[in-house]
Amino acid sequence: MTISQHAESTTTAFIASSDVAETAAFPGSARVELIMGMPVSVDIRTALPARELNPLLDDAFAWLRWVDDTFSPVKEDSQIGRLNRGRTLRQIPELVEVLHRCDELSEATEGYFEARIDGVTDPSGYIKGWALERLSRALSNAGAGDHRITAGNDTRVRGSAAPGVRWRVGVRDPRDGVVRKVVCAHDLGIATSGGAPVVNPRTGEIQDGLRAVTVIGPDLGLADAYATAVFAMGPMPGRRFAADLARSGPYETMIVLPDGQEVTTPGFAEHGGARSRLAG
Repeated sequence: MTISQHAESTTTAFIASSDVAETAAFPGSARVELIMGMPVSVDIRTALPARELNPLLDDAFAWLRWVDDTFSPVKEDSQIGRLNRGRTLRQIPELVEVLHRCDELSEATEGYFEARIDGVTDPSGYIKGWALERLSRALSNAGAGDHRITAGNDTRVRGSAAPGVRWRVGVRDPRDGVVRKVVCAHDLGIATSGGAPVVNPRTGEIQDGLRAVTVIGPDLGLADAYATAVFAMGPMPGRRFAADLARSGPYETMIVLPDGQEVTTPGFAEHGGARSRLAG
Protein backbone atom coordinates (compact mmCIF):
# COMPACT_ATOMS: atom_id res chain seq x y z
CA MET A 1 0.00 0.00 0.00
CA THR A 2 1.39 3.43 -0.97
CA ILE A 3 1.43 6.45 1.35
CA SER A 4 -1.38 8.11 -0.60
CA GLN A 5 -3.47 4.91 -0.55
CA HIS A 6 -3.00 4.58 3.20
CA ALA A 7 -3.94 8.24 3.71
CA GLU A 8 -6.98 7.78 1.49
CA SER A 9 -8.27 4.76 3.36
CA THR A 10 -7.63 6.36 6.76
CA THR A 11 -9.27 9.63 5.81
CA THR A 12 -12.27 7.89 4.24
CA ALA A 13 -12.85 5.91 7.43
CA PHE A 14 -12.54 9.06 9.56
CA ILE A 15 -14.95 11.02 7.38
CA ALA A 16 -17.51 8.23 7.38
CA SER A 17 -17.44 7.90 11.16
CA SER A 18 -17.16 11.50 12.35
CA ASP A 19 -18.59 13.98 9.85
CA VAL A 20 -21.96 12.46 9.08
CA ALA A 21 -23.28 10.58 12.07
CA GLU A 22 -26.62 10.09 10.35
CA THR A 23 -25.22 7.55 7.89
CA ALA A 24 -23.04 4.48 8.35
CA ALA A 25 -21.50 4.91 4.91
CA PHE A 26 -21.58 7.40 2.04
CA PRO A 27 -21.38 7.24 -1.72
CA GLY A 28 -18.41 8.67 -3.56
CA SER A 29 -14.72 8.53 -2.78
CA ALA A 30 -11.96 10.48 -1.03
CA ARG A 31 -8.24 10.86 -1.54
CA VAL A 32 -5.37 12.60 0.26
CA GLU A 33 -2.01 13.57 -1.25
CA LEU A 34 0.89 15.76 -0.17
CA ILE A 35 0.96 18.89 -2.34
CA MET A 36 2.29 22.38 -1.59
CA GLY A 37 4.01 20.84 1.41
CA MET A 38 0.76 19.84 3.12
CA PRO A 39 -1.89 17.11 3.02
CA VAL A 40 -4.63 18.01 0.55
CA SER A 41 -7.90 16.07 0.64
CA VAL A 42 -10.66 15.82 -1.94
CA ASP A 43 -13.83 14.14 -0.67
CA ILE A 44 -16.58 13.56 -3.26
CA ARG A 45 -19.98 12.46 -1.95
CA THR A 46 -21.91 12.47 -5.24
CA ALA A 47 -23.00 8.93 -6.14
CA LEU A 48 -20.97 8.34 -9.30
CA PRO A 49 -19.53 5.04 -10.60
CA ALA A 50 -15.87 4.34 -9.89
CA ARG A 51 -15.04 4.64 -13.58
CA GLU A 52 -16.00 8.33 -13.29
CA LEU A 53 -14.81 9.07 -9.75
CA ASN A 54 -11.26 7.84 -10.14
CA PRO A 55 -10.47 9.98 -13.21
CA LEU A 56 -12.04 12.98 -11.46
CA LEU A 57 -9.72 12.52 -8.49
CA ASP A 58 -6.74 11.97 -10.80
CA ASP A 59 -7.53 15.22 -12.63
CA ALA A 60 -8.11 17.08 -9.35
CA PHE A 61 -4.67 16.29 -8.01
CA ALA A 62 -3.02 16.82 -11.38
CA TRP A 63 -4.48 20.35 -11.34
CA LEU A 64 -3.20 21.02 -7.82
CA ARG A 65 0.28 19.76 -8.72
CA TRP A 66 0.25 22.03 -11.79
CA VAL A 67 -0.67 25.00 -9.60
CA ASP A 68 2.19 24.19 -7.23
CA ASP A 69 4.67 23.77 -10.10
CA THR A 70 3.51 27.04 -11.67
CA PHE A 71 3.05 29.38 -8.68
CA SER A 72 5.39 28.12 -5.97
CA PRO A 73 7.77 30.94 -4.94
CA VAL A 74 10.36 28.42 -3.72
CA LYS A 75 10.65 26.39 -6.92
CA GLU A 76 13.25 28.05 -9.12
CA ASP A 77 11.67 26.89 -12.37
CA SER A 78 8.08 27.78 -11.46
CA GLN A 79 6.69 30.80 -13.25
CA ILE A 80 6.83 32.81 -10.03
CA GLY A 81 10.40 31.63 -9.44
CA ARG A 82 11.36 32.63 -12.98
CA LEU A 83 9.62 35.99 -12.59
CA ASN A 84 11.58 36.74 -9.42
CA ARG A 85 14.83 35.85 -11.19
CA GLY A 86 14.08 37.90 -14.30
CA ARG A 87 13.85 34.86 -16.55
CA THR A 88 11.56 34.26 -19.53
CA LEU A 89 7.98 33.32 -18.67
CA ARG A 90 5.54 31.11 -20.52
CA GLN A 91 2.34 32.68 -21.78
CA ILE A 92 -0.07 31.26 -19.19
CA PRO A 93 -3.50 32.89 -18.85
CA GLU A 94 -3.81 31.75 -15.22
CA LEU A 95 -0.59 33.56 -14.32
CA VAL A 96 -1.96 36.82 -15.71
CA GLU A 97 -5.27 36.24 -13.92
CA VAL A 98 -3.65 35.60 -10.54
CA LEU A 99 -1.26 38.55 -10.69
CA HIS A 100 -4.04 40.87 -11.80
CA ARG A 101 -6.32 39.71 -8.99
CA CYS A 102 -3.51 40.16 -6.46
CA ASP A 103 -3.13 43.77 -7.62
CA GLU A 104 -6.88 44.29 -7.17
CA LEU A 105 -6.77 42.79 -3.69
CA SER A 106 -3.85 45.01 -2.73
CA GLU A 107 -5.91 48.04 -3.67
CA ALA A 108 -9.06 46.72 -1.94
CA THR A 109 -7.17 46.10 1.33
CA GLU A 110 -5.15 49.34 1.20
CA GLY A 111 -1.95 47.39 0.71
CA TYR A 112 -2.35 44.95 3.61
CA PHE A 113 -2.62 42.10 1.15
CA GLU A 114 0.45 42.43 -1.02
CA ALA A 115 1.90 39.83 -3.38
CA ARG A 116 4.95 41.95 -4.22
CA ILE A 117 7.25 42.99 -1.39
CA ASP A 118 10.74 44.41 -1.96
CA GLY A 119 10.66 43.33 -5.60
CA VAL A 120 9.76 39.71 -4.80
CA THR A 121 6.45 38.25 -5.99
CA ASP A 122 4.73 35.72 -3.75
CA PRO A 123 0.99 35.11 -4.26
CA SER A 124 0.84 32.46 -1.52
CA GLY A 125 -1.81 34.36 0.43
CA TYR A 126 -4.23 33.95 -2.48
CA ILE A 127 -3.11 31.05 -4.64
CA LYS A 128 -4.16 28.13 -2.41
CA GLY A 129 -7.70 29.43 -2.00
CA TRP A 130 -7.87 30.30 -5.69
CA ALA A 131 -6.74 26.81 -6.71
CA LEU A 132 -9.29 25.08 -4.47
CA GLU A 133 -12.05 27.39 -5.67
CA ARG A 134 -11.26 26.64 -9.30
CA LEU A 135 -11.15 22.92 -8.54
CA SER A 136 -14.52 23.06 -6.77
CA ARG A 137 -16.13 24.68 -9.78
CA ALA A 138 -14.56 22.12 -12.11
CA LEU A 139 -15.85 19.21 -10.01
CA SER A 140 -19.35 20.68 -10.05
CA ASN A 141 -19.23 21.13 -13.82
CA ALA A 142 -18.16 17.49 -14.12
CA GLY A 143 -21.20 16.29 -12.18
CA ALA A 144 -19.57 15.88 -8.74
CA GLY A 145 -21.50 18.67 -7.05
CA ASP A 146 -21.23 17.24 -3.52
CA HIS A 147 -17.67 17.61 -2.28
CA ARG A 148 -15.27 19.02 0.27
CA ILE A 149 -11.72 20.07 -0.57
CA THR A 150 -9.24 20.90 2.19
CA ALA A 151 -5.65 22.15 2.05
CA GLY A 152 -4.09 23.27 5.29
CA ASN A 153 -6.47 25.74 6.94
CA ASP A 154 -8.52 26.34 3.78
CA THR A 155 -11.69 24.39 2.97
CA ARG A 156 -14.23 24.60 0.14
CA VAL A 157 -17.53 22.75 0.53
CA ARG A 158 -20.30 22.40 -2.01
CA GLY A 159 -23.52 20.41 -2.13
CA SER A 160 -24.27 17.98 0.68
CA ALA A 161 -22.31 15.62 2.91
CA ALA A 162 -25.28 13.24 2.74
CA PRO A 163 -28.76 13.75 1.29
CA GLY A 164 -30.10 16.97 2.83
CA VAL A 165 -27.18 17.25 5.28
CA ARG A 166 -24.93 20.29 5.33
CA TRP A 167 -21.19 19.89 5.56
CA ARG A 168 -19.77 20.44 9.07
CA VAL A 169 -16.31 21.99 9.11
CA GLY A 170 -14.41 22.53 12.33
CA VAL A 171 -12.54 25.84 12.33
CA ARG A 172 -9.37 25.03 14.24
CA ASP A 173 -7.06 27.40 16.03
CA PRO A 174 -3.89 27.08 13.91
CA ARG A 175 -1.67 27.32 16.99
CA ASP A 176 -3.10 24.56 19.18
CA GLY A 177 -5.62 22.73 16.97
CA VAL A 178 -8.62 23.48 19.21
CA VAL A 179 -11.89 23.66 17.27
CA ARG A 180 -13.23 27.14 17.96
CA LYS A 181 -16.28 27.05 15.75
CA VAL A 182 -18.18 24.52 13.66
CA VAL A 183 -19.30 25.97 10.33
CA CYS A 184 -22.23 24.27 8.58
CA ALA A 185 -22.95 24.98 4.93
CA HIS A 186 -23.92 23.61 1.55
CA ASP A 187 -21.80 26.11 -0.42
CA LEU A 188 -18.99 28.04 1.28
CA GLY A 189 -15.29 28.83 1.35
CA ILE A 190 -13.56 28.87 4.76
CA ALA A 191 -10.03 30.29 5.12
CA THR A 192 -7.98 30.68 8.30
CA SER A 193 -4.79 32.71 8.61
CA GLY A 194 -2.32 32.47 11.48
CA GLY A 195 -0.69 29.09 11.02
CA ALA A 196 2.37 30.68 9.44
CA PRO A 197 3.97 34.09 10.07
CA VAL A 198 2.17 36.98 8.39
CA VAL A 199 4.13 40.09 7.48
CA ASN A 200 2.64 43.56 7.68
CA PRO A 201 3.59 44.87 4.20
CA ARG A 202 3.61 48.45 5.45
CA THR A 203 6.26 47.85 8.11
CA GLY A 204 7.96 44.72 6.81
CA GLU A 205 7.60 43.20 10.29
CA ILE A 206 5.83 40.02 11.35
CA GLN A 207 2.40 40.80 12.75
CA ASP A 208 1.86 39.29 16.20
CA GLY A 209 -1.17 41.24 17.37
CA LEU A 210 -3.65 38.47 16.54
CA ARG A 211 -3.85 34.73 17.11
CA ALA A 212 -5.96 33.75 14.09
CA VAL A 213 -8.37 35.13 11.49
CA THR A 214 -11.04 33.11 9.68
CA VAL A 215 -13.01 34.50 6.77
CA ILE A 216 -15.97 32.68 5.19
CA GLY A 217 -17.68 33.50 1.92
CA PRO A 218 -18.61 32.34 -1.58
CA ASP A 219 -15.11 32.56 -3.13
CA LEU A 220 -12.33 30.78 -1.25
CA GLY A 221 -9.58 32.70 -3.04
CA LEU A 222 -10.97 36.03 -1.85
CA ALA A 223 -11.63 34.64 1.64
CA ASP A 224 -8.02 33.46 1.79
CA ALA A 225 -6.67 36.87 0.80
CA TYR A 226 -9.00 38.75 3.15
CA ALA A 227 -7.96 36.54 6.08
CA THR A 228 -4.30 37.29 5.33
CA ALA A 229 -5.01 41.02 5.06
CA VAL A 230 -7.00 41.23 8.29
CA PHE A 231 -4.26 39.35 10.15
CA ALA A 232 -1.63 41.73 8.73
CA MET A 233 -3.66 44.74 9.86
CA GLY A 234 -3.67 43.81 13.52
CA PRO A 235 -6.49 44.09 16.10
CA MET A 236 -8.23 47.44 15.63
CA PRO A 237 -7.72 48.05 11.89
CA GLY A 238 -8.54 44.39 11.27
CA ARG A 239 -11.82 44.62 13.17
CA ARG A 240 -12.83 47.76 11.27
CA PHE A 241 -12.01 46.17 7.91
CA ALA A 242 -13.90 42.98 8.83
CA ALA A 243 -16.96 45.03 9.81
CA ASP A 244 -16.81 46.98 6.54
CA LEU A 245 -16.37 43.74 4.60
CA ALA A 246 -19.47 42.22 6.20
CA ARG A 247 -21.55 45.34 5.55
CA SER A 248 -20.58 45.53 1.90
CA GLY A 249 -20.79 41.87 0.87
CA PRO A 250 -21.13 38.20 1.73
CA TYR A 251 -17.86 37.73 3.65
CA GLU A 252 -17.93 37.21 7.42
CA THR A 253 -14.97 37.11 9.79
CA MET A 254 -13.91 35.61 13.10
CA ILE A 255 -10.87 37.21 14.76
CA VAL A 256 -9.10 35.46 17.62
CA LEU A 257 -7.16 37.85 19.86
CA PRO A 258 -3.90 36.83 21.58
CA ASP A 259 -5.75 36.07 24.83
CA GLY A 260 -8.10 33.69 23.00
CA GLN A 261 -11.11 36.04 22.91
CA GLU A 262 -13.16 35.62 19.74
CA VAL A 263 -14.69 38.55 17.86
CA THR A 264 -17.05 37.76 14.99
CA THR A 265 -19.09 39.75 12.52
CA PRO A 266 -22.86 39.17 12.92
CA GLY A 267 -23.33 36.90 9.90
CA PHE A 268 -20.68 34.41 11.00
CA ALA A 269 -23.08 32.85 13.52
CA GLU A 270 -25.60 32.10 10.79
CA HIS A 271 -23.35 29.24 9.67
CA GLY A 272 -22.97 27.79 13.17
CA GLY A 273 -23.84 24.22 14.06
CA ALA A 274 -25.44 22.80 17.17
CA ARG A 275 -22.04 23.02 18.86
CA SER A 276 -20.22 26.28 18.16
CA ARG A 277 -17.17 25.48 20.28
CA LEU A 278 -15.49 22.18 20.89
CA ALA A 279 -12.60 21.05 23.05
CA GLY A 280 -10.63 19.46 20.22
